[in-house]
Parts: sequence; structure tokens; C-alpha cells
Amino acid sequence: MTATTTAAPATPPVAGARATATLSPSRPRPWTPYLFLAPFLLIFGTFVLVPAASGLWMSLHNWDFFLPDRPFVGLQNYVDLFTPDALVAQQFWESMRATGLFVVLSVPLLMAIPLGLALLLNQRFRGRTFFRAVFFAPYVLGVSVIGLLWQYLLNGNTGLINGYLAQLGVTEAVPWLTATPWVWISLVGVTVWWTMGFNSVVYLAGLQNVDDALYDAAKVDGANRWQQFVHVTIPQLRPVILFVLTMTVLASANMFGQSYLLTAGNPSNETRTAIMFIAEVGLEQFRMGLAAAMSYLLALLLIAVSALNFLFLRQKES
Repeated sequence: MTATTTAAPATPPVAGARATATLSPSRPRPWTPYLFLAPFLLIFGTFVLVPAASGLWMSLHNWDFFLPDRPFVGLQNYVDLFTPDALVAQQFWESMRATGLFVVLSVPLLMAIPLGLALLLNQRFRGRTFFRAVFFAPYVLGVSVIGLLWQYLLNGNTGLINGYLAQLGVTEAVPWLTATPWVWISLVGVTVWWTMGFNSVVYLAGLQNVDDALYDAAKVDGANRWQQFVHVTIPQLRPVILFVLTMTVLASANMFGQSYLLTAGNPSNETRTAIMFIAEVGLEQFRMGLAAAMSYLLALLLIAVSALNFLFLRQKES
């Protein structure tokens, strides 16, 4: 008997196998993320990196618009700012002193008052949304509007505030915009009224993210309102406090419009801030190289202050 072998039937091709292989995900290309980042990088490079590099290049030259050429002077513009006998150095550090004084006077108020306001607006009461809008409303106004408004209110001769004080029995007009220390009270008060709404909104957003269970646990342990604020609210708001502190210091150190519109740097340049003096040197005296050097020196000081803020709050947190 002869053995016969039967071949196994061939497996028919599965329908759609080619389509499945074709639809498999393709390998991502390495330049795809940069394609999505391209619009931001273009804007950031055009309006931040290029001006920063141009300013640094200017600071290394005697960049005067009235000179036929701009000779390279290296670090001489920076050296002039640290030369005690140089008039520009004296004026620059006087403006830095005015800037530092404004920061010291305004930042604590812009940290404490908005926090208290946010704590009040975080409570449940009728008209809460209305009051939130009222306190935030001044922040949407431009600095020119704020300056003209308060110049009318604080005018020493015809201002409404002195008019109301006269009705209350104050016979001598208060020089809000022409004499110290009233000029600083005016500048700090106007700035706090104008910008505290923004800080309050940031604090309020942070308060709404605090878990109510933490307060309940603190109440069970017998903590009063102050102890809940110190041991629950402040630790939970630490990242928000760091953000508000950094932004407030930077904004106060770059104060320009309030002093320019209300006091014009008076009396005797007491309120002429660093930004005002930089603008005067660069745009009125046309010494752009020196003004650029001042700008970079101010920027380095602000970077150092911001870094100290981060280090201090991180140490407190640890």
C-alpha cells in the first residue's frame, strides 16, 4: 500500500490586513514640537531676545544719536556709573535710592491689604461678586487716567481732597504733590489704590484652592481664627505669596507713570525713580549707550532680589 500525503490547505489572507498595517501610527518626527513652538519663539525672539541683545550691544558703545558714528567703549558706561565723582553716577544712584524707598513703602502694603481684602471677599455674603468687581475696577484703568484723576484730587490749591479737609477745619493746604513726606504718601497711596485689586484676585484664587477639610481639622484641634490663618492659610498660600511678592517688587521697582504724571520727580528730584532717569538720559539727552547700561544694572539688581525671595520662601517652606 502506498502512503499518500495530503497538503494542508493554505490559510486565506485576512481581509484588511494591508489596511491595518497601513494605518499603524507613524514614527514622530523630531522637529514636530518645534513646529508648534514656532509662533511663540518668533514673537519671543522678535520682541524680547533681539531687543535685549541690541540693548546690551548699545551699552558697550558711546551710542549718541548726534554722533556720526558710535565708537566702541567696552565697559566704560558701566564704570562711569560706579565712579563717585561722576555727575551721572550721583544722579543715577539718587534715582535708585528713590526707587528703593518706593519699593520699601509700597510692597508691604500691597502684600498685606490685598490679602486682608481677599479674605473678606472669600466669605459668603450678598453682593460679593459686585464688591469683587468694584475693588478690581481701578486696575483696568491706564496709568495716564490714574495720573490725571489723582492730580485733580491732590492739587494743593484746587484739589478736592484739600477742599474737604478745609471743611473739616484744616486751614493750611497740604502739599500732596510738592513737598516731602506728602509726595511719598501720595505716590504710595495712589499705587496701592490702583493695583491692589490685581493682588486681591490672585490671593482669592489661591484661597479658593485651600481644602476646607484643613480648616475643619484645625477647628477640631481647638484652633481659633488667628491660628487657622497662621497654620493653615499662610502655608497653603506660600506659592501664591511668592508669586505676588515677586511681581509686586518688580512692578514697584519699575514705577514710572505715577511719579512722572503726579510729581514730575519733584521736589528736587526726590521722587525721580530709576526708570524716569533712564528715560531722561536716553530719550532727552540721547545718550542711549549710557541709558542701556543703567537698564541692565537695574535688571541685574531685580534678578538678585527675585532670587533672594525664592531662596527665603523655600527655606521657610522646608
